[in-house]
Amino acid sequence: MAHPPARPRALPVLRRALLDGWRGQIGWSIGVVAVVGLYLPLFPAMRTPELAGVLNSLPPELVRTLGYEDIATGAGYTQATFFGLIGFVLITIAGIAWGAAAIGGAEESGRLELTLAHAVGRVQYALESAAAVLVKLLLLGVVAWAAIALLNGPAELDLQLGKLVAVVFAWVGVGLFSATAALAAGAVTGRRAWGLGVGAGVAVAGYVLQAVANNSDDLDWLRVFSPYEWAFGQAPLANGVDGPGLALLWGGGAVLIALATAALARRDVTG
Repeated sequence: MAHPPARPRALPVLRRALLDGWRGQIGWSIGVVAVVGLYLPLFPAMRTPELAGVLNSLPPELVRTLGYEDIATGAGYTQATFFGLIGFVLITIAGIAWGAAAIGGAEESGRLELTLAHAVGRVQYALESAAAVLVKLLLLGVVAWAAIALLNGPAELDLQLGKLVAVVFAWVGVGLFSATAALAAGAVTGRRAWGLGVGAGVAVAGYVLQAVANNSDDLDWLRVFSPYEWAFGQAPLANGVDGPGLALLWGGGAVLIALATAALARRDVTG
């Protein structure tokens, strides 16, 4: 007696991306925990008159660029050392790598053409690839929130956990913006290198624009174009959710995903 054909599994591209990338996910998560565990426990030792003297001796432009104006507070220290610096670098590199590999890298390796030949539509592939990148970034956000929350008491940071959620969403959002820029560039060109370059360019430009705006009253308008400013300009770890900033980050990411989807749907990938 013949058996009916097996139904295809739901979300095959998303499932495969998450299963294939679990080692990398663990590696990036360990990196986030290591950075949090290295920097945040130092905060009690940093609250000294000597630190204030050192900060006063630095050029004000450098202090503003590094985000050290409020480093004597738990929120300011966590923002300056993790979210605004090392953590920003980690989530940006991870997101760009995942975004560039999702379509551009898959096309270069031949995996994209093979997947499309197995009854997976181009729109489906692009959307599920973007979803996989988003899920990975959100998992890093959960790891970061949990690690910081665990150290909140021992490190005497006095952070409000609700505001910690707000800054984690901003942190994931700024990583997502660069990641989707890499995804879109890879979809448009079919090349992983272009995805890496565009994603990195977006991240670096955002940081530089915010730094320049912080140090020049005449160029303050540049911060309007900086994803880094959208994420952290209103200090969400101290002040709570910044709705407009989150809307720009997550809405911009959605627009870039739509661009990637349209580009893959229209382009010949068989060559």
